[in-house]
Parts: sequence; structure tokens; C-alpha cells
Amino acid sequence: MPYSLHQTITAPALGKTSVHTPLFGHKVEAGFPSPADDYIEGRLSLDEHLIQHRDATFFVRAKGRSMMGAGIFDGDLLVVDRSLTPASGDIVIAVLDAELTVKRLLLRDGLVILKPENPDFNEIALKEGQELQVWGVVTSTTKKFN
Repeated sequence: MPYSLHQTITAPALGKTSVHTPLFGHKVEAGFPSPADDYIEGRLSLDEHLIQHRDATFFVRAKGRSMMGAGIFDGDLLVVDRSLTPASGDIVIAVLDAELTVKRLLLRDGLVILKPENPDFNEIALKEGQELQVWGVVTSTTKKFN
């Protein structure tokens, strides 16, 4: 089954100005707390950290519960790179039967499969005649807690 990168998406160009904020050199314990370290390792720009190909990157919000096992939850902001060639195992933004979805792309035994990362959802195996358009590869996700 053929799949291809969707070439007609246009995303607004990102601004050329980056905001660099302090990056502390000490990791934060998720278990037992330790005293804070005030050593600044350097400065970090999130757009430079999260975006490899500026002109080929767009953002989209996740909807639903099908990718919870991959750490993608309803409302999360996904960073998607259109310049990457999708490979088996990648999480992709795809269009199947005019429906936009985020799933793990699997190429298995000559089949193209869109796999959710939640056992409550079924895999989608492409059938003869179906066309899959991959709009891009999800490279990261961000979430807000408030």
C-alpha cells in the first residue's frame, strides 16, 4: 500500500527571534527531594530545542485517548516535522479516508498499519484501494498543567 508525505500543507513561518531562558545544570528529583542547585548550565531556547527543521515544522493539538501509551494526551501540543521521511515505528499525523489522526506507523509483512497506543483502540490496517497521506512525523509533545 502506498503512503506519501502530504505536500500541500502550509504553516506560517516561525519568527526569527528566539527566547533563551536559563537551563539549570542540576536535574530535579521526581522522587525524594534534594536541595536546589543554582548552577546555570546555559541558556535554552525551546524552539531551537524542539524544532529541527524550522520551515517544515507545524504544531497541532491532540484529541482523544488513543495515544496515551506514547505519552500523548487529549489537548497536548504536538510538534510535527514535515521534512522527515516517515519510517516504521514513527508516530505520524496522517489522513486516512478524509480523517486526520495521530498514530504509530507500522510497516509489517507488506501491510501498512496505524497503531494506537491504547489497548482500548484497534489497529487500522490499510485495505486495498485506501490511500494514506502522512502529513509529518511527530517529534515531541508539550503539555500545560494549568
